[in-house]
Amino acid sequence: MNSLSLKKSVSRVMAAAASILLVIAFSSCHEKKGTGKNIGIFVPGILSDSPVYSMMVDGVQEAAAAYNKNRTENDQVSVTILEAGTNQAEWSGKLTALAATGKYAVIISSNPSLPDIADPLTKKFPLQKFILMDAYEKGNPSIATVRYNQREQAYLSGYIAALMSKTHKIGLIAAQQYPVMDTIILPGFREGAAAAVDGTSVDFRIVGNWYDASKGAELSAAMNKSGVDVILPICGGASQGVIATAKERGFYITWFDNNGFSKAPGVVIASTVMEQKKMSAEMTTRFLEDKIEWGSAQTVGVQKGFIEFVQNDPLYIQTVPKEVRSKMSAVVDDIRTGTLQLPSQ
Repeated sequence: MNSLSLKKSVSRVMAAAASILLVIAFSSCHEKKGTGKNIGIFVPGILSDSPVYSMMVDGVQEAAAAYNKNRTENDQVSVTILEAGTNQAEWSGKLTALAATGKYAVIISSNPSLPDIADPLTKKFPLQKFILMDAYEKGNPSIATVRYNQREQAYLSGYIAALMSKTHKIGLIAAQQYPVMDTIILPGFREGAAAAVDGTSVDFRIVGNWYDASKGAELSAAMNKSGVDVILPICGGASQGVIATAKERGFYITWFDNNGFSKAPGVVIASTVMEQKKMSAEMTTRFLEDKIEWGSAQTVGVQKGFIEFVQNDPLYIQTVPKEVRSKMSAVVDDIRTGTLQLPSQ
């Protein structure tokens, strides 16, 4: 065997060994053992950096615990959690390895990009089922999806940002550009700002990843120097840099996906919450009761109680003037009653 052939053989052996080790590692990651149905949770990121994924895990575990109560060990469901990390290029391989184990009756995850990754796996592993939150795909009999109306979220964030801005300049810092950001969140943010105060401009900037707090600080400082006095950060761990800069320079932040008032009292003026925990628990319960409509895709928002603009937090009441709070209450009610309709697309 020549040296080139030897190198190729060694490479194939190493690659095969790595795949086997990857599957073994996934099988044992954060696992709660049981002998009934197995649920795999695929976290396309890191739990400590993402409240959305933490809420997903909490909801699944809550539903599993309720299901297991008063059941024998043989009837109980087990839950395994895989944190896939922030490198999106690795998600497909890691989800493939998770499905390849054949251990999980369902894999639950959350991210708009997951349907494109999971779709080919349903052909490769036809018995594997997927429940995907914060995602949308209709017609695949192995996948059920539910997305949140993030246009409503963004609209409300932009609305209060414009009301609270003294310069009529507000900003949005995103980790990356992706379809939901480009076609739903950013346009919705601009739409809400314009509806609240005509002529409000929106400065949009990109971090380039979901973790660089220094870059988040740098971008937010530059925006503030240009006159922006309210910023919406949607950039994972990089948001910590935006918070630090807001405290230092004295501009406001409006928060996305969970209640962020306690992160910076007096600085965070709003929180638009995505009720991921509640939806994850609901979808898990439906699965355990064999009530999932496979191939279905649903959209939920303010009307169904899965998007919430937090109005009862004491820090919101202390920080935001009554006049602004009254306007926000009115626009939330308009969305809830259907007077103001903001389609998710």
